[in-house]
Order: sequence, then structure tokens, then C-alpha cells
Amino acid sequence: MKAILLLVHEDEGQEARLQAALDVTRAIDGHLKCLDVAVMPVFVGDFYSGAGEAMLLADERRNEADNRARIEARLAHEDVPWDWTDTTGALAPALEEAATLADLIVVNRALDFPVPDMRGVAGDLLIRSGKPILAVPQDSRGFDLRGHVLICWDGSPCATAAMRAAVPLLKLARTVMLFEIGEDGVSSSVEDAAEYLSRHDIHAVIEHRRAGARKADLILDQIRQERADYVVMGGFSHLRLKEALFGGVTRTMLGKCPVPIFMAH
Repeated sequence: MKAILLLVHEDEGQEARLQAALDVTRAIDGHLKCLDVAVMPVFVGDFYSGAGEAMLLADERRNEADNRARIEARLAHEDVPWDWTDTTGALAPALEEAATLADLIVVNRALDFPVPDMRGVAGDLLIRSGKPILAVPQDSRGFDLRGHVLICWDGSPCATAAMRAAVPLLKLARTVMLFEIGEDGVSSSVEDAAEYLSRHDIHAVIEHRRAGARKADLILDQIRQERADYVVMGGFSHLRLKEALFGGVTRTMLGKCPVPIFMAH
């Protein structure tokens, strides 16, 4: 893991994304790829809507040009290598196109206003980019890679992909917990996961909770109990339409998790 793709866009979550991306890039001696997206406006109007769209887009580009000047001035004083690309369009497709040679994409897990819809962006990237994402709360101001990590384990391909992709970060953690929810005791698959991590010199403890409450609520409770600094989990293990209609662990965690989520599909 070396190439970290950061969404740059002037919104409430930008500072959280920037701080997390800098922390990761610095810790792994990586390279920060900044993608500044001027969001194409959606204008509903009359005959003059074309002119209105052009004016809104011009304003958006000016705002992002000012934003770039501010962020570049800060990056000049950071001890990480970086480059910058400007583009125009919707957030998720722009990031997906830029992620071809990225190892990790940094976005927000949610924002409190509908545009940009960061939870939707995170979900789209999970499904379409094929890359892991780091989704951070909009009010976080740093990412503690040397803290306590909770890995949500259910033996699924998504959970396996997330754990394997997170290995370079897990190597830096103070403690790692494999957290499994099920009816019976500890499963053979979670033991296999612990053995896999041990081969990378990551010595995880296993915690099993019996199913009862909703899985997402049990995970959130465990985060609080363990004072986890971030979570590693698979995303959209079930059909995404089903999760959208009936809820689901991924959807709930993107909406409510108080700590950064490292997620893969």
C-alpha cells in the first residue's frame, strides 16, 4: 500500500479527509494523490437553464481553485510527497476513474447535508472501484494508526478482502481484535483469520458475541467498549438493493460509526 487517493472538495468533511490521508501516507511512507473535483451542478429550470448551469459551474470552479490554493499552501509544509489533479463531474465516478493505480481511497463516511451525498459516494466506490476505502467521520481530526483496531469478521469474501488489504496498517496497531458475531462459539474461520494475521506478525485476539441485537448495534457497542480507534470490515456482503431497502450493517455503519472505517468489497 503506497498510493493514497484523497478526495479534495470544499465541504464540511474536507479537513477530516485531509488529516486522515496525511496520517496514513506519512505512516506507510506513501504518496498522496489529491483529486480536486468541481461538482457539475444539476439545474432544473426553464429555457435559460443552460446559462444557469454554466454560471453555477463557473462559481464551483472558482471556489475549488481557491480551495486548491489553500490546500496546496498547507501541503507544502507537510512531510509527504503529493501530486494534484483537477477534474469536473460527479464525485464517485471521478474518484473511480482516478483510482486505477490507487491502493486506498479516502472519503467521508457521511455528511449531514444531501449534496454531496458522501455515504452514497462511499457505497458506490466500494462496489465499482474494486479498491478499499477509508471512510472517516466528518468531525475527526486525525487517524491513529498505532491505536486499537476492531476487525469485524464473518468469514465472508468481503471481510477477508478488507482484512488482507488492511495488513500494512494493522502492522502498526497497538492491538488488533477479531470480532465475530454468531449463535455458537468461536468458528474455525476466525481462527484461520488469526493464523493468517500471525504470519504477518500481527497477533490478534478473538472476541465472540452471540447474535441477539442487530449486528450493527453489537459492533457499535464493541467499538465503545474497546475504545477502538478504527474498524476494518467488509462492505455490502449482501445484495446492495436488499441492504438499501431493509437496512444492513454496511449502511448503518456508514451512517453511525464514530470512528474511521477501513472497508473493502
